[in-house]
Amino acid sequence: MATSDIVLTVQIVNWNAREHLRQALRSLFEHAPSFPFEVLVLDNASQDGSVQMVEKEFPQVRLLVSEWNLGFAKGHNRLARHARGRYLLILNPDTLLMRGTLTRLIRFAEEHPEAGIIGPKLLNPDGSLQYSCRRFPNPVAAIFRNTPLGRLFPQNRYTRDYLMLDWDHNSVREVDWVSGAAMLVRRELFEQIGGFDEQFFIYVEDVDLCYRAWQAGWKVLYYPEALIIHAIGRSTDLVANKMIITFHQSMYKFYKKHYARRTPFYLRPLIPLGLALRASLFILKNYKDAFLRWLGRIGRRR
Repeated sequence: MATSDIVLTVQIVNWNAREHLRQALRSLFEHAPSFPFEVLVLDNASQDGSVQMVEKEFPQVRLLVSEWNLGFAKGHNRLARHARGRYLLILNPDTLLMRGTLTRLIRFAEEHPEAGIIGPKLLNPDGSLQYSCRRFPNPVAAIFRNTPLGRLFPQNRYTRDYLMLDWDHNSVREVDWVSGAAMLVRRELFEQIGGFDEQFFIYVEDVDLCYRAWQAGWKVLYYPEALIIHAIGRSTDLVANKMIITFHQSMYKFYKKHYARRTPFYLRPLIPLGLALRASLFILKNYKDAFLRWLGRIGRRR
């Protein structure tokens, strides 16, 4: 239950990301705002000492520990039930906050009561722009993105519009959805629409949340004056393949939930086929890259 004295709850779901989590928490407290806030961390059965690190180095953090991996959506829903802030900052453990980020986000949210969700500007560790907001996926864009048509027509307007490539991302703008790596959510909205849909274990739950916010009459705004660095980690080939499969499964769940009934019957078979083809191509590329790295190691040994 939210209380009036705590303005913001920062909530992080962690799974075996101890070093990233340590840096994220340091950045949070080094750049703490002047208003009352709290930090909640849910650890999803990590085996890397994350729990012990938080308990020892950040006793001011409210730590919840799960005996198994709940995933992103269920983990954040659990945190939200313990949160006391009027706003929830959904944050990945592999992020770093810049000075003034929290203050700017809350000030902007207070000035825009129509905004249920606000996305900050995400940067890669080298300072380059990380594309963190897009249009909602639609059947036509999905076909171009998930079939060979995308390679045949790489500059097609459907893909460019979906990725919002014709905009410099340096101005405030109403968008369809923002990345769950860092999103500020008004508590009122989160409770109104029931939080994250837990059928999404990981991936696309942020798109779904923004879609339901839009359906409920709220706006999703992108705010580039609030900066957060997001380091997308490199996974092992096996884990990467599982992530590819899970991502495409989540995309299909989103399609079935929101678009299937509105898709012309003659296009419906193309969506799962295209997603399966796209996932297969990514996995084959991973195997090819792994094989080339293995050849490189053999060559160096000689």
